[in-house]
Amino acid sequence: MKASSALLLATILSACSTTFADDRHVVLITLDGFPAYLFSDPRAPIPTLRKLAAEGVWAEGMRVSNPSITWPNHTTLVTGVTPAKHSVLFNGVLVRDPEARRVMIDPARDQADLVAVPTILDIAHKAGLATAGINWPCTRNAASIDDNFPDVPGQIDFMTPRLKEELRADGVLPVATQQEWAKLSSPQWEGIWTEAACYVIRHRKPNLLLLHIGPDAVHHSYGPQTMAGYTACALADREVRDVLTALGDAGIWGQTTVIVTADHGFAGNKKLVEPNVLLRKEGLLNAAPTGLITGQVQVISEGGTAFVYFNDPQAASQLRDKVIKLFQGQEGIAEVIIPDRYPSLGLPSPDKNPHIGELLLAAQDGYAFGGIATGEDAVRPAVIGVSMVGNHGYLNSNPMMNAVFIAAGRGILKGKSIGVIDNTSVAPTIAALLGVQMPSAEGAPLSDILAKE
Repeated sequence: MKASSALLLATILSACSTTFADDRHVVLITLDGFPAYLFSDPRAPIPTLRKLAAEGVWAEGMRVSNPSITWPNHTTLVTGVTPAKHSVLFNGVLVRDPEARRVMIDPARDQADLVAVPTILDIAHKAGLATAGINWPCTRNAASIDDNFPDVPGQIDFMTPRLKEELRADGVLPVATQQEWAKLSSPQWEGIWTEAACYVIRHRKPNLLLLHIGPDAVHHSYGPQTMAGYTACALADREVRDVLTALGDAGIWGQTTVIVTADHGFAGNKKLVEPNVLLRKEGLLNAAPTGLITGQVQVISEGGTAFVYFNDPQAASQLRDKVIKLFQGQEGIAEVIIPDRYPSLGLPSPDKNPHIGELLLAAQDGYAFGGIATGEDAVRPAVIGVSMVGNHGYLNSNPMMNAVFIAAGRGILKGKSIGVIDNTSVAPTIAALLGVQMPSAEGAPLSDILAKE
């Protein structure tokens, strides 16, 4: 984030109200890749979520931000603004290397390098409230999180030292180094993140705790609404139950609001489109045996969408029409979107944010974009065990990208169903529940679900 952005962030934070009640607690749980349609699927084994919804409110769906991937939408959930303002467009930062003529995603970045506006964690912490984040994206080295177990590469190395020591002593964290952590399985990580959140609840009673878990990896590998997918949802449901139990053990359930939502939905895909293969065949990029891609034009996949980058600025204007014609009408590509449409999608224009692509590709139903540049086939089957058979990243106008949303507990009406909401409303709703102000949010609090106190 640029110095000017940092100054703006500090100015906005200074304007935030510090009027709050320190006996209020909010727990925000994201179930990564849990679509809204699964909540009404009778085959989904999610008794905890359904019971929680019956005790509070649930939405027909929550409309997510473009691109419908993990880090941008987790950031929208805590800032109340779209990526056009908060600047997170990938699961990391896009880095342009003009000399090598390539772009790449670097996830090993601090919050200050990623997020351009205040988060609800920043505002709550400034107001004197206790905060915690467990496996939450874009929070590395965040000064506003008292207990932090961030979702970044090397997350063991970037844990809050006090929390790491306590989790090790308590037996929650069975490893001491990142190397050991990397050898654990995904379900083991899920269990540790959940137990870490429960530990913080029991021992700290934070006013605001964020927890990120969920079935995303399984849905990618096996698809949603499969046996494996349902099993992953059952595990997530049990982990939510464990968090609710911890709130009861800590004696703060009566003062706590629990919000369970997701960063995006999910869709199955039977085929993968490889735009970089098309570019290579046109002589616009090179693919080394190692998989390294360089060239005049390059595509970065987001699953259901993909950004096109012109790595040679001097040739970009001459190549633009050629590239558009190359992709238009290709199997699996629904449309080629030019930057004029970005604002309507909640995306920044390239002249305001150099990290965004100069074009955006949208996939047809049943297709997703891959990232390889080798081979002869620009369209290939999606095969379990070989490639992803489930994806997100599709435009948020696709209802399958809608996320689950449930809220219950203190300050929430009981037994109320609402329609489709926007994820920009989550952060200002949390602010209202905590009694702090969030003037930087674009979304409005969900006043229809809030009980009068």
